[in-house]
Amino acid sequence: MASLQARTGREKQRYEGQLRLVAGLEPNVEVCYSNSENKLLVLMISSPNRKDLVFPKGGWEEDENMHDAACREALEEAGVKGILSENPLGFWVFRSKSRQNSCNLGGGCKGFMFALKVTEELDSWPEQALHERKWLTIEEAFKFCRYDWMRDALNIFLTTFSKEKPIGMREESVELPIRPLSDAGDECQMASSGCFGKPSSVQHLQNTSSKCIVQG
Repeated sequence: MASLQARTGREKQRYEGQLRLVAGLEPNVEVCYSNSENKLLVLMISSPNRKDLVFPKGGWEEDENMHDAACREALEEAGVKGILSENPLGFWVFRSKSRQNSCNLGGGCKGFMFALKVTEELDSWPEQALHERKWLTIEEAFKFCRYDWMRDALNIFLTTFSKEKPIGMREESVELPIRPLSDAGDECQMASSGCFGKPSSVQHLQNTSSKCIVQG
């Protein structure tokens, strides 16, 4: 892991008009307890000098596809690998912290959020000094979300999960949800280095009979 470094700089950053394109995800795992009851946990990460939490995310660069960018951010910021949903939960438009008081689109970000079923947690990762992993219950995740658009994304994930159908298996005619430009945006900070591999085809997120992570 010592040879793996987070990407820095924005030379290859993708844009759509004035909006910086961002890929992020909501890592999750179904925990198996001793009483055989399963409980869904969500992974969030901390930021320096903040008590609230965010989902891993960062800039989508020109030399990678959207899935690769989301996978890379999961590895760089949270040190996890897993099965990424084929399609995003949706996309949200928000403003970076440095431009929150601006009335124009400058500093805006368009973030695509995916679901990730975590299958591996690394002992060390590139941005470990900046981000601490936090496994939370759904109730805790809603409480600690830094921004409303993150709660919105979490709600969409839960709705899809509760319907017991694979995330990403959408009809092509269904449009991705979009949210208006918000003044409560995130810094959508980017990085740069390699991607650990292309995501597998989406799998049913509740199919955890082969492996459970036990936490006590």
